[in-house]
Amino acid sequence: MPEPEHYHFLLVPDYTHLAFSCAIEPLRLANLLSGQNLYRWSLMSENGQDQICSTGTTILVDQGFDRLEPGDQLIVVAGANVPRHTTPALVDYVRRQSRHGVRLGAVCSASYVLAKTGLLDGKSCAIHWAYHDILSEEFPAIRLRRSVYVSDEPIVSASGGPAAADLMLHMISEAHGHDLASQIADQMVYNAVRSGVSEQRLSFSARFGMRNHKIVRAFRIMESHVEDRVKTTEIASELGITVRQLQRLFNRFVGKSPARVYSEIRLDKARNLLLQTDMSVTEVSVACGFGSTSNFSKSYREYFGHSPNSEGIQQQIGWSN
Repeated sequence: MPEPEHYHFLLVPDYTHLAFSCAIEPLRLANLLSGQNLYRWSLMSENGQDQICSTGTTILVDQGFDRLEPGDQLIVVAGANVPRHTTPALVDYVRRQSRHGVRLGAVCSASYVLAKTGLLDGKSCAIHWAYHDILSEEFPAIRLRRSVYVSDEPIVSASGGPAAADLMLHMISEAHGHDLASQIADQMVYNAVRSGVSEQRLSFSARFGMRNHKIVRAFRIMESHVEDRVKTTEIASELGITVRQLQRLFNRFVGKSPARVYSEIRLDKARNLLLQTDMSVTEVSVACGFGSTSNFSKSYREYFGHSPNSEGIQQQIGWSN
């Protein structure tokens, strides 16, 4: 009987417990349902210390940054504050294991870690929607997908939460057949298994639950032109309607004007960049298409209730409550 495939889950501080559970549980069920020892797994952290996850639960780990065997699978699991937790030692370790023939994976925000290694340049990946802005801004050579998971061998990635289960079921299906993967999904009471082409619900259009196709297309145009803003007249022209018709659609389905929605899209991206990067307020202002820093600061304060300069402080206050 062949040796079981070894999965190593590298837990980054503040990693998401839901994503981790969805990634590891299919392996246990694969062994149980097949009656064979198909997989084994171990948990690791940078210093070999037990790791605290997003729920505050402490998880016992098996090892630190040990050298892995060629053909092993290293899955990096991250969550909040991933830029701060992506240490030089972590980046160097992942890069060295890849050179050693270890296959790589990323769950939730962990594609940011892989991006730092340079191994994702020219490749496709998925990441939690909250980190789309920072990944696009810092790593333009990466082909970022809105998919729930991406398999661009030898690297796989999932956007987080149940998407980790989708990725693992895909990998189990590839290795041991669709029937076993289906049995695992049934055991998990997981009947809505998604393919790699399924998209995350990350856009304004998705969050508003829009079903009008012109509104959805307008959102897409706005989201893809944050820095190089387009005029409302250009959006209407692209949709083949008049500006007045566009405004009526937004008032009916969204309850806001197109200009207001466009501004909120840019401000939300600005907040993500301020929280997740070291970019200055001026740099973020330019990246989000504001004409001046003063105009950006005024709009930001009106929308979020505090200035962009105090964003980090506000987040700390929220953590302490």
